[in-house]
Amino acid sequence: MQNLYQLSAATDAPATTWCGGNLGGDNETCVTTTPLAGAVDAFAVGDSKAEGRGTELRMTGAELDSFAIEWARSRGLAL
Repeated sequence: MQNLYQLSAATDAPATTWCGGNLGGDNETCVTTTPLAGAVDAFAVGDSKAEGRGTELRMTGAELDSFAIEWARSRGLAL
């Protein structure tokens, strides 16, 4: 398996910002996903909060999908 942490962010696809809650102001509770260059269906997942900027997880699309589905189920959300 390819080491996703050795890849850089794709320059031809901008980050997508996913926000919700925003109790602390604009963009305070956002998560970003950025495609990774040199990989098919892999992403850097980042934190928009000042304390978390620069910190990220690297996940394949399948790993990210699995996380999202299981998170939704654990919260009782309908898919």
